[in-house]
Amino acid sequence: MKISYDEAKFTEMLLYVAQRLEHDHAGGASKLNKVLFFADFAHVRRFGRPISGASYQKLPNGPAPRRLKPLRQQLIDTGQVKIEKEDFLGYEVHRLVPLRQPDLSVFSRSEIDTIDHVLGNLAGLNGRQVSELSHEEPGWQLVAEGETIPYEAALVGARQVSTPTSRHLETTAAARFGLTPAR
Repeated sequence: MKISYDEAKFTEMLLYVAQRLEHDHAGGASKLNKVLFFADFAHVRRFGRPISGASYQKLPNGPAPRRLKPLRQQLIDTGQVKIEKEDFLGYEVHRLVPLRQPDLSVFSRSEIDTIDHVLGNLAGLNGRQVSELSHEEPGWQLVAEGETIPYEAALVGARQVSTPTSRHLETTAAARFGLTPAR
């Protein structure tokens, strides 16, 4: 899989996700990192290519984009974002606050939909929960700490979780389409 990194797109993705996390009490640096990771890798699963092409490394608390810190500092220095420190249940949250609107024209519809879908899936989860979820990703499990997580790992089958709701939906869908086994 040939991947090319687009810093302009990654910048707008970072601003868009940060903007969407502004009212999420747990929307600090950890959650921001994981949303970016999940969005890029989910887009690979669905469309065969990442959104930004950013390189993600394995860290103890989950994947993080290698370019995030220098890019964040550049955005602070140019007055495009600021960092606000907030208290969330006794933890200090470092929230990235955009001071300008993200340029959404750099994204395709599928890219915006993927980012929004990931944000929806992670809504209500705190940074630690999102980090733990990222540890279930095959790519995070396959590499050593500090190594780059290859986008190809997005295509490795993830373990499926079975819940009462998922079993009910499976049974309902199977019945609806006449796929229930004969008894």
